[in-house]
Order: sequence, then structure tokens, then C-alpha cells
Amino acid sequence: MSGHDGPAAIRLHPDDDVLIAMRDLAPGDRVGSGDGDGDRDGVVLVDAVPSGHKVAVRAVAAGSSVHKSGHAIGRATHGIAVGAHVHVHNLENLADLADLVHDGPAADAAPPRTATDASWSDATFSGYHRADGRVGTRNHLLVLPTVNCSATVARAVADQARPHLPSGIDGVWALGHQSGCGIPDAGDQIDRLRATLRGYATHPNTGGVLVIGLGCEVNQLDGLVEGLPTERLRTLEIQRLGGTAATVAAGVAAVAELAAVVAGDRRAPAPLSELVVGLQCGGSDGFSAISANPALGAAADLLVDAGGTVLLSETPELIGAIAELAARAADPAVAAALRDLAGWWTAHAAAHGTTLDANPSPGNLAGGITTIVEKSIGAAAKGGTRPVAAVIPYAARPTTRGLVIMDSPGYDPVSATGQIAGGAQVVCFSTGRGSCFGSVPAPALKLSTTSDLARRLPDDIDVDCGPVLTGDATTTEVGERILHAIVAVASGRPTCSERLGYGLDEFVPWTDGITL
Repeated sequence: MSGHDGPAAIRLHPDDDVLIAMRDLAPGDRVGSGDGDGDRDGVVLVDAVPSGHKVAVRAVAAGSSVHKSGHAIGRATHGIAVGAHVHVHNLENLADLADLVHDGPAADAAPPRTATDASWSDATFSGYHRADGRVGTRNHLLVLPTVNCSATVARAVADQARPHLPSGIDGVWALGHQSGCGIPDAGDQIDRLRATLRGYATHPNTGGVLVIGLGCEVNQLDGLVEGLPTERLRTLEIQRLGGTAATVAAGVAAVAELAAVVAGDRRAPAPLSELVVGLQCGGSDGFSAISANPALGAAADLLVDAGGTVLLSETPELIGAIAELAARAADPAVAAALRDLAGWWTAHAAAHGTTLDANPSPGNLAGGITTIVEKSIGAAAKGGTRPVAAVIPYAARPTTRGLVIMDSPGYDPVSATGQIAGGAQVVCFSTGRGSCFGSVPAPALKLSTTSDLARRLPDDIDVDCGPVLTGDATTTEVGERILHAIVAVASGRPTCSERLGYGLDEFVPWTDGITL
């Protein structure tokens, strides 16, 4: 983190065994003095410590827990000296992640909901009011293939129709995927795929949809669209129409027909209670848990207090925070559902010969995150502090407002795809290393953990959360900035990722299961 003029390292909690380096540090540097953490003379480094990484502020014996943010994030593999760099060479994950799922405060200890912030209780955004009562933040036309075999035709339809769209439509997009056949015709795989495609077809940001089938696939067209509203739905089947060229021509005509209807949609004011926001983080670093994620959590709290809904997902990345989330559950059934999810993911990883501690990526490690528990602390911070109102499956539409946990893998495109299928009209995506991401039909708002990253990737970052680190703004103040940005984007302001054309390749339905 270049250009930082504050403390060289900070302690996040009085009980922590480590400080966080705020810039690259060298052996012999003294840190921690005069910061009120009890180390009056500071700590002299014995190792080089990169920005965002951890330095021991007290000696830790082999086998003892190392604490950061007041949490045990791992166990020392051997003795760690004062001033040493604490990372993968001397810190491993806690012995049994399953213990974290069940250890923690009682499940009925949810904190009381705070009063709504008056400045947001009457706030509105300008959106598209749909027939089902939901409100869209965009007005897109989608072309959805039932199966990978019809993805090329879908893309050709969108590409040929796009130049002829009337004003009032944000775009026409073909969302190809790699599934739809070679899977069982009943069970979780096809149910999840259909839930995802149906969620996109009926999304409040989708003004109209054309679904294109092949004809012989497992994911049959009729089964997919059964029960969907028909006014803004068109369907085509390649084998029935006579092949690629005929279907592309018919598809372009169908899109033009839909466009004539959709172009008449207009924005109108809507309360913030109609917003559903997906929370994501990717390319996390040692600052994610200090700046961007807590600031996003502050924005999430404000939105929940205004009656809105936030979706916290990436279940494997929450494993180290499951007990705390369960303690904030609205009722014991929600707490039990959280623990069941954690148990499933732990067993799922074991069945594939790995552990959830394999989740931190090379970029996470380079950025200073060592264990999945440490990563979980930051990941959970995105959800704020309000009670967990519900736990829902992947791609399901929430029926309860507030903070909702949606089960999903930690892989960002898959997780965000599920959130959008569930109705998220905006996605907020924090990053420390610089993830490049965008989504359709829900715009993605990108948040940087540091001002340095915002300067280095100016075309990709919408909100700079770095002022939290420099002391130029509080977490609450940056949270307010994020919510202002959410409202502006929901009302039509384009995001960086929209201007760059992201969103098509980032449509990745969760397809865990067998390929036959």
C-alpha cells in the first residue's frame, strides 16, 4: 500500500498476537510504538513483512493459536518470535474446522435491530416497476440457451439484433453456459440449472427474454419455461425450425418483437425496501477485512434498516464465521440451517480429497491472508451486523427481507450468478488484488480495499475504500458512500464493468454433479 502516511502497522484488537503491516516493512523497522496497544517501545522486525501481511507482536509457542481481529485464525507450526513475519511458513489452519461450526455463542443471541437511519428510511431509487411487483434497475433483453448446444445460435441472435435496438433498452445479451445435457433428467443438477435460468428469465432487470432450445437435450424447453409469464417470453427450437440459419433469423425477429414492447418501459421512484443487493468479494488481501468489507457491511446494515435485502453467499469462505453468524440468527431454525450448510461443505470437500482450507487462492496468500478462518472473518464482514433472517438455496428467490445467506461456492462468478438468479438487482464486489468482474443483467459495483489499487485500476473500480486505512474517513462514512453509489447505479448510472462490457462470460451456473 504505497503512499500511506499513518502508522506502519496496526493492531485490530487488543487481544491480537499480530499487527498488520500498512506498507512494506524491512528487518530492523520498529512498529507498534505509541499506538496504545500496550507495546510502548514498539516491536523491531526480524523479517521483511509485505504490505497487508502479519507481524508477531508477542512470542507464540508452537501449537498455540494465533489471534487476529480477536479471533483464533490458525495454529503456530513452530515457535514464532516477536517481530517475525507470520504466514504460511509458520501458521497453519486450526486442527478441525468442524469445531468452529459448533463452538460459539448460543443461537438465540441475535442482537436487536437498530432503528432505521432517518436519512435513508424515505430514500428512493428510480427503477422499472414489473408486473410481479418487483423493481428493476436495468431494462435488458436476454437470449437464454437451454443447453450448450444452442449457445452459439443464441449469441448470433443477440449480436445481429443488438445494432437495431430502439432507445430505452440497455442491451440484448446471450448468456451461454456449459450444461443442459449429459446430466440426469431429475435431481439437484437439473433443478439448480433450471432455477438459475428461470431466475434470469424472470429477473426484474430483464424486460424480455427469448429462450432457444436445441430439441433433443435433457433440459427440455417446455419443462424449463413451464409456468413462466408469457407476455414477454418467446421460445424457439433449432431442430424444429430447420437449423441454425433459420433459427437465427427467427430469433432476430423475436427480439425485435420483444424490443417494441420493452422500449416503452420507464423508470419511476421506488423505496429502498425493493432493493436486493448481492455481496461478493474476490482477490481479497490483508486489507479486505479492515476497509472494503466492513464498509460494505456498514452499507448493508443501512439498507437492511431501510427494509431492503442483502444476500451474503460464498459458503466455503464463511466457514470460520459460521458460529458467529448462527449466534445472530433470527431463530434456531436459521442457526441450524447455517450449521447444516457448513457440515455439508466440509464433507463435500473431504469427499473430493481436499479441505476448505484449500480455498485461499495464490492472490489471497500474496495479499497476506494465510488461512480460511482468517479469510472468513473478512468475508463475513460484508454482511454487516444485523440478524441473519434466512438461509436459502442457490438461485432461490428470498421471501424474507434483511440479511439472507444464500448457499453457493466461493468461486465468484458462480456465486454471483446464483445471487442474480435469486433477484439481486445490483451486485457489490470488493477486491484487494484487483479482480476483474461484471455481470448481466444486474450491474456490478466494484470496491477497492486500498486507494493504491483504485489508482492502479481506475477503469475497474467504482468506490475507493482506502480512506478507511489512511484515517481520512470512517468505516461508517465509506459505508454511506457505498450506499449512495448503490442508489445511483440502481437508478441507471453505469458501473465501470458495464462500460467495459463485462457480464457474458461471468454467467456461470453451479453445475456440481456427474456428467454422463
